[in-house]
Amino acid sequence: MAAASVDDRPLTVDGLAQHLAEGCKPDGPFLIGAEHEKFVFRTATHAPVPYEPDGILALLEGLKQFGWQGIYEGETLIALQRGKASVSLEPAGQFELSGAALESIHEICAETRRHLEEIKAVADPLGIGFLGLGFTPTWRREDCPIMPKQRYGIMRAYMPKVGGKGLDMMLRTCTVQANLDFASEADMIKKFRVSLALQPIATALFANSPFVEGKPSGLLSSRANVWTDTDPDRTGMLDFVFQEGFGFETYARYALDVPMYFVKRGERYIDTAGRSFRAFMQGELPELPGERPTMGDWADHLTTIFPEVRLKQYLEMRGADSGPANRICALPALWAGLLYDSVALDAAWSLCKDWTVEQRAQLRLDAARTGLKGDIGLRTVQGVARDMVAIAKSGLRRRAKLNANGVDETGFLTELEEIADSGITPAERLLDLYNGPWQGDAGRAFDDLAY
Repeated sequence: MAAASVDDRPLTVDGLAQHLAEGCKPDGPFLIGAEHEKFVFRTATHAPVPYEPDGILALLEGLKQFGWQGIYEGETLIALQRGKASVSLEPAGQFELSGAALESIHEICAETRRHLEEIKAVADPLGIGFLGLGFTPTWRREDCPIMPKQRYGIMRAYMPKVGGKGLDMMLRTCTVQANLDFASEADMIKKFRVSLALQPIATALFANSPFVEGKPSGLLSSRANVWTDTDPDRTGMLDFVFQEGFGFETYARYALDVPMYFVKRGERYIDTAGRSFRAFMQGELPELPGERPTMGDWADHLTTIFPEVRLKQYLEMRGADSGPANRICALPALWAGLLYDSVALDAAWSLCKDWTVEQRAQLRLDAARTGLKGDIGLRTVQGVARDMVAIAKSGLRRRAKLNANGVDETGFLTELEEIADSGITPAERLLDLYNGPWQGDAGRAFDDLAY
């Protein structure tokens, strides 16, 4: 593939904020991006799959028959690209589809189905399967293979210095994510506040990881719990987003103070873990003496920040466990319904605008532990979840994005309506299986829940 052009504009704080502001779409169209990860396993043994032999590399090579083009580090195939979509690898080989930015959930779901059909066609002859859960049900850290990507070596060395569960995040979790646009700084602020406050409710609705190393963990989202002890410098609920005066510059200044992981030069990743991007701007990095960053370095740095909602040139919703195909479609439907209709956005803000910093923080912890049970302010979490899904449904109805049969997007919320109405999360249904038909064998998830 042709090398990307290098953006070598000199950097200022104003310029860093302007980079974020360049995502504004005052005239639209507002698009939706969906991403999802899944565990890759040997169907015969449920063991994780290494890069090679007959593993992740073979999957990547096999997908080329469907028009995917290889992306390499040196001679090592690490990802694929087709149009504006990509297939990439998480640290232990979790397979990720980063879909193209599309106009409707109908298109997202079609893209997701096509991807799952393609990977199954390649994987079946290799004896490989795929599982969508938020946390691997049986594997230990030491069981997990490591993919040959330079940045992951840097992160693996740094993570244990700043948190107790960073390696679990890298090796044993999978998520589904939705990316959404904003029209202006004011629109970004409102969408950021709504989505950040309500992110734990999404975590509860999508909770789907009650097992760790073959046993119930005591949590409904073991994945979400991992993020509470990964790296406090780059995770969390970002209380400053709710403060007066928040905007692109505020976020840029926050990101400046998040320690770096690396600097990429050509195909080489230079370990700068723990260093200051501010020092880099002054030419004071010991690893690159006298060298100052480019806007491309800033864009790379923004990808190493992991709050519950992340700002780049769009907003990323990061709070959901991976799951079956219908819930991969449900997550972008939920957030598009809430954020892409002005009436819905106002109604969603009314749900959460009075919550305090302490309530939001506690809700994040409670979502991982108790799902839809518990309270937030004077309301039950389940009640807020019901309202959240209903508001999203009304927003999707007003969006009126119809498929070829004249059907709107509201059907993609059906399972979330059932979860919210019952108060029973997917994780609790998995625990019922574990205590019933699975007879205490969490490994049955690989057989019964694979794509």
